[in-house]
Amino acid sequence: MIFTVRTTVGQESLVVDILANKIRKEDLNIYSFCVIPGLKGYILVEADNEMTVRRGIANTPHIKGRGIVGGEVKIDELSSLLEAKPLMKSIKAGQKVELITGPFKGEKARVIRVNDTKEEVTVELLEAAVKIPVTIKAEHIRILKE
Repeated sequence: MIFTVRTTVGQESLVVDILANKIRKEDLNIYSFCVIPGLKGYILVEADNEMTVRRGIANTPHIKGRGIVGGEVKIDELSSLLEAKPLMKSIKAGQKVELITGPFKGEKARVIRVNDTKEEVTVELLEAAVKIPVTIKAEHIRILKE
């Protein structure tokens, strides 16, 4: 069974490390943990039952509220979070993006051209005085909702 546990945002990996050490000492039937990058403030815990998870998270730092959120989670409910979406398929020319690394970090830009084979995009910074095309790796951008 899989359970969702609420944690402090940004402390998900720390909570997993603490729980891993705790279950080794207490010999609990917790089988695995999962930290999903797009799911901030939550971890997934696989165990034999809810009481085992509750015993595992008891007195653990960075666990919020009662810990377990909503009881057992079905694996088909998690499929959209666990599937890797191809990055290059979601980027289109004309989209607004934000640069997340490099010298232009935090700048907003518009995609001019997409090179699928090299996984690069050419963008034009929106707030620049002179519109100069900049080619960067696609993993260094975040698509903005419009």
